[in-house]
Amino acid sequence: MNSSSYLRWVTAWWIAAAAILVFGAFAKAQTFGSPQTVITAYRYLNITGQATTTVKSGGGILHTICVNTPAATETITIYDNTAASGTKIGTITVFASTNPCLTYDVNFTTGLTLVTETASSDLTVSYY
Repeated sequence: MNSSSYLRWVTAWWIAAAAILVFGAFAKAQTFGSPQTVITAYRYLNITGQATTTVKSGGGILHTICVNTPAATETITIYDNTAASGTKIGTITVFASTNPCLTYDVNFTTGLTLVTETASSDLTVSYY
């Protein structure tokens, strides 16, 4: 490579680097879909005993369901509704020797209702 082509190459490299720096300052992050919801802190509700509990009316996000005290085989049914019917988000079966904390991170639109079917159940729901 002779000196004139080397100088042209170095000059082109510096021009490209300067363009990247200048135009990169005006670039914005690429986003897809709708804007993300920024959650500062989740709300929570402790549910004990056999019950049908409306955790929240209206839309929101179900974050986690944590079984605090393992009971006999526990069944927890989760609905996107303000009653124990309609769209079922899921059904959890927890055995006596475990106490899981299950992460869902799913949207609900109508409301969030949980049905616990064991009298000695103790769980905490975190939601937004």
